Amino acid sequence: MKQYLLSIYQPDGDPPAPEVLEPIMRDISAVDQAMRDAGAWVFTGGLHAPDTATVLRAADGDVLVTDGPYAEGKEHVGGFWIIRAADLDEALAWARRATVACTLPVEVRPMVDMAEG
Repeated sequence: MKQYLLSIYQPDGDPPAPEVLEPIMRDISAVDQAMRDAGAWVFTGGLHAPDTATVLRAADGDVLVTDGPYAEGKEHVGGFWIIRAADLDEALAWARRATVACTLPVEVRPMVDMAEG
């Protein structure tokens, strides 16, 4: 089975109020559990806000370290799943469930199998 990255894109700014966020988190937990039950779940994680990022960039034989996100934008990756799926169609089916649960866009990308050489 291949692995896929499902990235959640969320708008910059404050999170929704608890009364909005709590049912969303419940729905996300249900998708997580369904992924686990199906053997698709590998790993999941949430990320802190982009202003907590540190970017390192090689330049002129040195490494430049800067605070903040690499790219300024109106949205950022807020969390992700790594899943196992037989093919892209199966990964997209999980992403459909994920985007409905989190009410935000979800990007699906196949991961490179480093063992394939």
